[in-house]
Amino acid sequence: MPMRFDGRVAIVTGAGGGLGREHALALAKRGARVVVNDLGGARDGSGSSATAAEAVVAEIEAAGGEAMANAASVTDYAGVQAMVDAAMARWGRIDILVNNAGVLRDKTFAKMELEDFRFVVDVHLMGAVNCTKAVWDIMREANYGRIVMTTSSSGLYGNFGQSNYGAAKMALVGLMQTLSIEGAKNDIRVNCLAPTAHTRMTEDLGARLPLELLGPEMVTPGLLHLVSEAAPNRCILAAGAGGFERAYVTLTQGAWIAGDHAPEQVAARFAEISDRTGEIVPEMGAAQGFTELTKAQAAHRD
Repeated sequence: MPMRFDGRVAIVTGAGGGLGREHALALAKRGARVVVNDLGGARDGSGSSATAAEAVVAEIEAAGGEAMANAASVTDYAGVQAMVDAAMARWGRIDILVNNAGVLRDKTFAKMELEDFRFVVDVHLMGAVNCTKAVWDIMREANYGRIVMTTSSSGLYGNFGQSNYGAAKMALVGLMQTLSIEGAKNDIRVNCLAPTAHTRMTEDLGARLPLELLGPEMVTPGLLHLVSEAAPNRCILAAGAGGFERAYVTLTQGAWIAGDHAPEQVAARFAEISDRTGEIVPEMGAAQGFTELTKAQAAHRD
């Protein structure tokens, strides 16, 4: 059966171009009514214009879909709330939120101003928090919601010159981990998408990437699954060039070490501590403490 979103209402932030535009167009093509949010600023977050969002809405409407444009900054909670109120007034529901808005201010940490660090974290992390908070109670009351945070391999694994971006993107994974637990009883499924795509956010990489293979349309199929009725919960889905992978935050079995020479033993047994044989994907943070106490109890029994 084809994946459809008839009757669903979706908000896509940063949808004036690149990945967000592809997400919005694909959702609309499959029946969703879409709020196309885009500040319309430069890649570093400066400036603003509703033109980009309005152009995507025009595309959707020309194809027979329904959409509305919004130029609120995701960092402005009052503006985000007004966007949500407008969607509710027009369509009476919000089923899907795609937190896609983002900016780049890349520099090495040594050269980076704290304001540039703070601003990138504010847009990516607090922008997602603002949008999610504005729809959370709506989804709880409806006992249905699908939320996607746009993370990045720069956060999961690091990338030179992107300490601010990487910190924000990994923070979104932490946000997803907890919200997926808290929202489960109301069928609010929260996931992360880690895309690789050629957009204005990656244009500086130039010839280092085979750009003809990295169209944003190659990522959007993964996004559609993450916001569908059959969506998983608490997934980090990586996508790019038609490839789809899952990333996990895991915990090794480790070792029990105590006593006066514990620091030296940690150093001496670090390979054992790092051994990934039998590693687990914890259901929640308490699993770490449980694993450690289990080792301690076993050691004392011996």
